[in-house]
Amino acid sequence: MNNKPIGIFDSGVGGISIWKEIQERLPLEDTIYLADSKNAPYGEKPKETIVQLSIKNTELLLQQGCKLIVVACNTATTNAIAYLRETYDVPFIGIEPAIKPAALHSRSKTIGVLATRGTLSSALFNSTSKNHAADISILEQEGTGLVELIEAGLANSDETRKLLQAYVKPMVEKGIDHLVLGCTHYPHLIPLLEEILPVHVRIIDCGAAVASQTYRVLEKNGLLASDHGTPSHHFYTNSDTGLLAPFLPAATPNLVIAFKDF
Repeated sequence: MNNKPIGIFDSGVGGISIWKEIQERLPLEDTIYLADSKNAPYGEKPKETIVQLSIKNTELLLQQGCKLIVVACNTATTNAIAYLRETYDVPFIGIEPAIKPAALHSRSKTIGVLATRGTLSSALFNSTSKNHAADISILEQEGTGLVELIEAGLANSDETRKLLQAYVKPMVEKGIDHLVLGCTHYPHLIPLLEEILPVHVRIIDCGAAVASQTYRVLEKNGLLASDHGTPSHHFYTNSDTGLLAPFLPAATPNLVIAFKDF
């Protein structure tokens, strides 16, 4: 069981930002990644659809023998992870916007959250905000259109830059000193955001925290992999495989990218 793979799924390439952190933190682990690009973005879909897509992805990863599943999608976490944990007998790691560290370190007492509609409207997001940022002003902004541009390989385009400027400028004008990225696609936009944002605004994402939590859960359950040779990393997409490659380190050994109809 220890040397079975970690499963990861997202509505496309976004969760690769999480995979990179996990691979760095847990270099002995095999991984299987599902990029459900055909159904991206999840953030615009009703909760019932998000739950059904999460079930489909989970069952496919379980068929591949995964010992733990990372729901590398903020929208799927906030809308479906409670059901997944009740239904399936494997550990699940979810993704939440990193509101707590932003609130703790904010000097202006004003932070911004860039996320999808599905995340911002969820009960989990609202409870996290109330529990960890009661005395903080949280400025919420839907990142409409950003996931589609990233999935199309246009993360560094002029169109993406213009959208980001329109989304973050009003928050900067209202005094944010932290910008929380509430979608796993958005870390792919950090180079652009660093050019757009003033230097005092800190960008926060949850990748490293998710990797650390994955390590803790595997250790607690006695599921950490032993040294069994070079780990393998399989990436499956139900869209164009060429869209995955630019987001992955080319030198990664035992890296397989393949189309899968799911």
